[in-house]
Amino acid sequence: MIVDDEVLLRSCMQRILESEPDIDVPVACDGPAALEAIELHCPDVVLLDLRMPEVDGFAVLAGLGALTDPPAVAILTTFLADEDIAAALGSGAKGFLLKDATPQELVHAVRVLASGGTVLSPQAARIVVGGYLGTGPGHGAGPAHGGGAGPGYDELDPALDAGLEARLDSLTDREHQVLDLLAEGLTNADIGRRLLLSASTTKEYVSAILAKLGLANRVQAAVVATHRATHRAGHRTTHRAVSPPGRPRPPALAGTGTR
Repeated sequence: MIVDDEVLLRSCMQRILESEPDIDVPVACDGPAALEAIELHCPDVVLLDLRMPEVDGFAVLAGLGALTDPPAVAILTTFLADEDIAAALGSGAKGFLLKDATPQELVHAVRVLASGGTVLSPQAARIVVGGYLGTGPGHGAGPAHGGGAGPGYDELDPALDAGLEARLDSLTDREHQVLDLLAEGLTNADIGRRLLLSASTTKEYVSAILAKLGLANRVQAAVVATHRATHRAGHRTTHRAVSPPGRPRPPALAGTGTR
């Protein structure tokens, strides 16, 4: 189901999604009709515009909280703000998508949400990771603290997990490459194209990474990867700062990266 006050946009999205054999969109409506339509049609997934006149996305999310079996909701928006992501995830949303997403990204997002997964646009993922690491504009409590977001959003503090480094060392070189790309907010399809892997192989790598690290979802994996990269970068900076004056530094090696 699509909830958006722009008739043309929601009609286009409906056509795109219904061109897929496994996706049915029985209704596309605006905010005031949303809750009644959701109760009537019981969709598995709702794509919800955040900024609508009369009844906005936050009001719809609040109404869904009263349902016994609410649908998986992904927020649709034109502009990203960290406070909007925090509020939406804290109110139960399972995804955040920009309206300039490609048709392929839209279809992929619906399938992931229907299977119980979480979907964040690369831009939203960077804001979520920044909130966890205290580098984002609204880093005070993280995106989900105080809001009760879905599982996994407020359960991970990489800095306090003593066994995390050992589990990271257990990853293969290829798994480290996939983990680094997860930190960039890339989808499985993007990672597969970057590393010349099939979609199924990429999915297997992601699943293996989550299992080895004991994580619940790819957002947590992105947090771990970013935390490790930040920590190591800070360590290298400190080391250089205390180098004896006048000693020539060895040249950087081309192609050297940080896991």
